[in-house]
Amino acid sequence: MNVLVLNSGSSSQKSCLYEIGDTLPDDPAGCIWEGKIEWAGNTAECSIRNSRGVYRKDQTSVASRGEAIERLLHTLWSGETQAISGPSAINVVGHRVVHGGAQHFEPSIVTAEVKSAIESVSVFAPLHNRAELEGMEIVAKKLGAVPQIAVFDTGFHRTMPLSAATYPGPYHWLEQGIRRYGFHGINHQYCAQRAARLLGKNLNSLKLVTCHLGNGCSLAAVLEGRSVDTTMGFTPLEGLMMGTRSGSVDPGILTYLVRQRQLSGQQLDEVLNEKAGLLGISGISSDMRKILAASKNGHERAKLALDIYVHRLRSGIGAMIAVLGGLDALVFTAGVGENSPEVRAAVCDNFAFLDLRLDQGKNAQSPLDEDISAPDTTVHILVIHAQEDWMIARECWSLVQTATTSMGH
Repeated sequence: MNVLVLNSGSSSQKSCLYEIGDTLPDDPAGCIWEGKIEWAGNTAECSIRNSRGVYRKDQTSVASRGEAIERLLHTLWSGETQAISGPSAINVVGHRVVHGGAQHFEPSIVTAEVKSAIESVSVFAPLHNRAELEGMEIVAKKLGAVPQIAVFDTGFHRTMPLSAATYPGPYHWLEQGIRRYGFHGINHQYCAQRAARLLGKNLNSLKLVTCHLGNGCSLAAVLEGRSVDTTMGFTPLEGLMMGTRSGSVDPGILTYLVRQRQLSGQQLDEVLNEKAGLLGISGISSDMRKILAASKNGHERAKLALDIYVHRLRSGIGAMIAVLGGLDALVFTAGVGENSPEVRAAVCDNFAFLDLRLDQGKNAQSPLDEDISAPDTTVHILVIHAQEDWMIARECWSLVQTATTSMGH
């Protein structure tokens, strides 16, 4: 089965094609082509790779997401990066959908009703949900009646107890769907499953804290394979300090800015989502690599940004451990989590009292899918490569297999 995965981000368009046989492998496998377009202002960088080792990277001008997807798809079945004979070789298309709202948690075949539900909650994640809907429309136009499946980033967190999911506002908020949904669930779920395999343990026996640290950041407390708490909430804005997002702030600041500075809702959105976080504090970048370099060179605001980031991360991890009542493994994943030994070391330094200690040599090498804890510790520290696209492909394969089996009977 050829499964095409579209991962539509706010400033990027990623796509992977997986070739999966009659049985589903436990470990990520079968990626025969991948493409990515990242926007930066008026320019875009396009990179394509296939399983034959052909790799192409160039700068391009891509006016719209539609153009980006069409360009990626064209390289999939033509030219030097070709991986399949044509559009008809694609059996199913999976989409990462950031927000599923209160109705949609399980992977779902895309119908008019499902698209309507995604649109109805796009106000909560406008940069993502509308991009994902656009991707669905383009696939329908280019590939015809191929089945499309929506896999929801909020889905894994559906198991949070009401005490964790409910805001302490008036009760009618909950009745109106104003509650904590959580995000990055596809990768948190993958990392929990992968951690159990790497440790050789039953997932249902483990207490895990997974740290998804990219441009967006979130933690999840995973107990016996289920999410019982997370740091993102009603929107992806709650929780940790991020690249350009503030994370949690006193809501009184927002009412103050509305009353005293006459900021509109749109202006608040822009400040909190695009002008805060590492970029807002440092004034130089949202990229952790640049923050670390500037901090080492004595840039005071970059140093402050790093200190806030680490402080909030430690604080959040401590809260997750408290919810779990202990810890078997701490997992780092995504761009910063996988590639920054400095951040991992700074975070772990304060948890030695829990017997959570790094092997400094291993940590410095940033090995993927490995245990980097000191050999004599009881709590493990893992670095796991983010595999959202593989998880989406797995869900698509399973859903199609189930549908095919039920039709056969």
